[in-house]
Amino acid sequence: MKNQSIKSDARILDKLYSVILERKASLSPDSYVASLFKKGTEKIHAKIAEESGELIEASQQAYREGIIHETADLIFHTMVLLGQWDIAPDEIYSELMRRFGVSGIVEKQQRTTKKAHD
Repeated sequence: MKNQSIKSDARILDKLYSVILERKASLSPDSYVASLFKKGTEKIHAKIAEESGELIEASQQAYREGIIHETADLIFHTMVLLGQWDIAPDEIYSELMRRFGVSGIVEKQQRTTKKAHD
């Protein structure tokens, strides 16, 4: 493992997001992230769909290492999408906290009811 100090540290998502925003600002020709931003949202969507499918495939094969790898890829590309829309990880953390301890069924009903009234 390259950097043991961030092993099992959820703050890696905040660090990753900062780097993603740096790449977005610089649009360096040597940056994979910058290339995604240059290609636009549809390319980012395609990468998320691809990684999602690969995660499902790894799970269907009960391939533990593959599940870990593909989950990391999916989270990474989702973070790029958040960067595309300038949505900070804190906003996602807040939403997860809002839902914590609430039945998924109840939470879904609340969102559906709210959408109907908007």
